[in-house]
Amino acid sequence: MSTPALGLPMVVPAPDLPARVRIHEVGARDGLQNEKGAVPTEVKAEFIRRLADAGLTTIEATSFVHPQWVPQLADAEQLFPLVRDVPVELPVLVPNARGLDRALALNATRVAVFASATESFAKANLNRTVDEALAMFAPVVARAKAEQVHVRGYLSMCFGDPWEGPVPIHQVVRVSKALMDMGCDELSLGDTIGVATPAHVQDLLSQLNEEGVPTSAIGVHFHDTYGQALANTLAALQHGVTTVDASAGGLGGCPYAKSATGNLATEDLVWMLQGLGIDTGVDLGRLTATSVWMAGHLGRPSPSRTVRALSHQEQ
Repeated sequence: MSTPALGLPMVVPAPDLPARVRIHEVGARDGLQNEKGAVPTEVKAEFIRRLADAGLTTIEATSFVHPQWVPQLADAEQLFPLVRDVPVELPVLVPNARGLDRALALNATRVAVFASATESFAKANLNRTVDEALAMFAPVVARAKAEQVHVRGYLSMCFGDPWEGPVPIHQVVRVSKALMDMGCDELSLGDTIGVATPAHVQDLLSQLNEEGVPTSAIGVHFHDTYGQALANTLAALQHGVTTVDASAGGLGGCPYAKSATGNLATEDLVWMLQGLGIDTGVDLGRLTATSVWMAGHLGRPSPSRTVRALSHQEQ
């Protein structure tokens, strides 16, 4: 793999878009969680450091989930101290009270809980009903807030579910409001199997606003299963969303939804945002080099089209 020969898009700003977008980088957690072979802890730590060096300011580090469920993240206690000094926000996932205990013991200042908009995925991912999962999260969120910890609420299957099909918007709004009402600072809307389309995205955002969830508290998390992630992101930007989840190199998926293919690639997102004149603070050359480096450790080319175009990776 060659060192990236950087090109940049021509900047042509579009009207009525945010001046700046915060990228919530999930590559080190969501991106790596499905890898079959164990990625060494030191490689994960270096990955996070390189992502920070590329200008990303929010980098999801790991998950304090039971190792039985996500073996790739069994080294959370070993990894987090190795990167705690990196001068960026380092949120971690906490599935329950025990996970929060582990995170707080390592002085984590940002955590995330993860709920489902559908009963089928709640059962597959958490072995609970939607309402049972919310009841489990309520004391976790309350304690985190008491400890002055920022809480993000992830909501999966906001647009479609592999078992249930299209998900009614009112169903998503109900669970979204429950997460915000229990004290979450931020809500990330997940298109877990990548079936959303732009008007669907804007309709959901509008209905959330109507029910009192402000756009400023919403992030979007699109998967590119049907090649719609960037189109859906642009639709969210047009609505005023300024937080977008993405994964360096397009790594990742979901272990409990086999039809969930890779996340939106951070490089693809940055290319589009730069072309629109939207500030991200990210150096695309350094980011691309980081994904090429990680692809070398994983033994396969990055699926990101931008990484391939800029680094001339073998197809």
